[in-house]
Parts: sequence; C-alpha cells; structure tokens
Amino acid sequence: MTPAPEPADPRPDLTVAAFRRVAGRFATGITVVTTVADGRDHAMTMNAFTSVSLDPLLVLFCVEKIARFHDTVLAQPTWAVSILGEHSEAASSWFATRGRPLEAGLDGWKIHRGPRTGAPILDEAIGALECRTHAVHDAGDHTIVVGEVLAATTPAEAGPLIYFNGTYRTLREPA
Repeated sequence: MTPAPEPADPRPDLTVAAFRRVAGRFATGITVVTTVADGRDHAMTMNAFTSVSLDPLLVLFCVEKIARFHDTVLAQPTWAVSILGEHSEAASSWFATRGRPLEAGLDGWKIHRGPRTGAPILDEAIGALECRTHAVHDAGDHTIVVGEVLAATTPAEAGPLIYFNGTYRTLREPA
C-alpha cells in the first residue's frame, strides 16, 4: 500500500509581515494599563484590550512577555485601564516607548487614584476601569490577563483615539 502524500503546508505565503499588515487593518482603541508595585506607579500602552463578559463583568488585555510591565502587572492583584481619547496621542506614545525611564513612573501626567484599587488613572482618559486579576492565560509570546471590573468611570469627554494601519486616527462627526 502506498502511503498518503504529505499534506501541503496550509499557509505557505503566511509571514509575520503579512500577518501584521492584515492585523493592522483592524482598527483598535488605545488604553494605558497601570498598577502600583512597591509604592511605584507602572504603566504601559495596550491596544490589545477588549470586554469579555457582562456576568461577571470581565475585560482582558494582552501583554508581551518580554515587556518590563509583564512581570510587574502579573505580580499585582489589581490594576486600572485608562481608555484614551483623541487628544491623548502623546500619552499613548510615551507609555509605549521601550526602555523609557521607570523611575519617572507617571511623573508629568495628570492622574488620580482609583478609589477601589489605588491604581493611577489618567485624568485625560475618556473611560476608566479598575480591575482585579481574574485569570491569566499563556498565549505564545504574550500573556492574556483577564480582569474582573470593580469600578467604571468616565473622567473626560472626547472622541476615541484609534490605531489603524500603523497610524493614530480619530473619529470625526460629519459636518
């Protein structure tokens, strides 16, 4: 009996560059996730964020395992999410900068403390959630962190800051 031929690679044209190009076509909002560890504030920009469940109230974000923020946020039971508005490109860029000085924390950014977690929330955020880690899942080179929502507020009013095709965008209402 002749053995069956080996199946062809089902993804011969798939490359990381092709995947990134296509994934970049999915418009996302932008958040800054924050926590406090050993009395120091920590923050990182995340666009891999979504709501998960209404019962219980759950959200998730994905953090790259090699990011300095990864181990810090996993070690803390609580954290906050600041959803960025259309005037927050500078905050998004700063908290996404690899190798930025950690000792500065959130110096220079207007924040207030979440009453449920004590985590910093950016005053310019158009939405904020305080969360307690509910579950953590391995996902390749990232970790998925699922959080139970403890509080939800809308600190500022503005349209959303969006990331699409490698560029910041905003929504404009028709004139």
